[in-house]
Amino acid sequence: MDVAVIGTGFIGKQHIEAIRRVPGARLVAVCEPNEAVAKQLSQALEIPRYYTAVEDLLAQEPNLQVVHNCTPSSFHFAINQQLLSAGVNVYCEKPFTSNAEQSAVLVRQLAKTGLKGGVNFNYRHNLMVEEMRERVASGSIGQPWFVNAEYLQDWLLKQSDYDWRVDAEIGGPTRAIADIGSHCFDTLQYIFNQHIVSVEVKRLKEYATRFRDGQEVPVENEDAAIIFVTFEDGLSGLIRVSQVTAGKKNDLHVLVEGQKQALEWYQERPDRLWVGHRDQGNEELYAASQYLHGQAAADAELPNGHAVGWKDAFTAGIQAFYDDVNGQPSAGYVDFSEADYLMRLIDACVVSDAQQQPIQL
Repeated sequence: MDVAVIGTGFIGKQHIEAIRRVPGARLVAVCEPNEAVAKQLSQALEIPRYYTAVEDLLAQEPNLQVVHNCTPSSFHFAINQQLLSAGVNVYCEKPFTSNAEQSAVLVRQLAKTGLKGGVNFNYRHNLMVEEMRERVASGSIGQPWFVNAEYLQDWLLKQSDYDWRVDAEIGGPTRAIADIGSHCFDTLQYIFNQHIVSVEVKRLKEYATRFRDGQEVPVENEDAAIIFVTFEDGLSGLIRVSQVTAGKKNDLHVLVEGQKQALEWYQERPDRLWVGHRDQGNEELYAASQYLHGQAAADAELPNGHAVGWKDAFTAGIQAFYDDVNGQPSAGYVDFSEADYLMRLIDACVVSDAQQQPIQL
């Protein structure tokens, strides 16, 4: 399977590494508008060819089966349209698009092609997230009655911290919700195997302005948010996201409360799952097949004590997408339709905050 990557920033490099871990995948080219960067990267990583324009990539690589779109989110829509029109399967970074109107267009376009489209939400592929899903489905924790999720970072804590995501023209009208809140939405929907159908949101800004290249500029999107959610079966939950919490680097945390047991998982300790009990000692499980169930047990390849984590889950999502492209059973990657629903959730969060009321989907 011939594969190419568009966009060679931090996340593009993670895609490149993960692709090379998938059997049968051949990374044949990268596409990056900065020719010096494209050339240096292709030489350093021994990638056969590089291009500076998507048009050239598609014209010169007629055997491409999959292209990974790792550009900033404001470019996702147009590039995804271009790739689908060229007859190429698309694996896109999140957030899928800038808004749900765009994502709906891509869903309709994909449906006419027979191609596959996926979006990278990697945390659902962590072994312990899979195990939480298995335990919720089996009823072993009893009826879930509440869920709490937090995703906390500190990389934008200072007013002098700046990134393209802060610019609403590039990053979109919402930042913390689209960037990390979307991971919370997908992870929780995966664990409970149902959609969030209502959101009530308060968006928060630490700074009304930030400094970009020494110039003070206004900030339109949020640094943090508090999100109350309701699922299809009436289950309630609370999500808090922040990119301005000192000391928190990539702290995604999920606590599921059931009537018999509780389950707790920290992304920064990805190979452990805490199981809380009322009438016996609590447990901490390792990510090893003898302790896990269903899909989680099937995916656990390493012996007990050999940590699995972020890059393993990242690769597993790409593997699942490639399996589907090759006509093999797939373990639940996020397809374009599911990513479109996540975009509707993100848009609903913006509306809820503006109207100061819950929004139903």
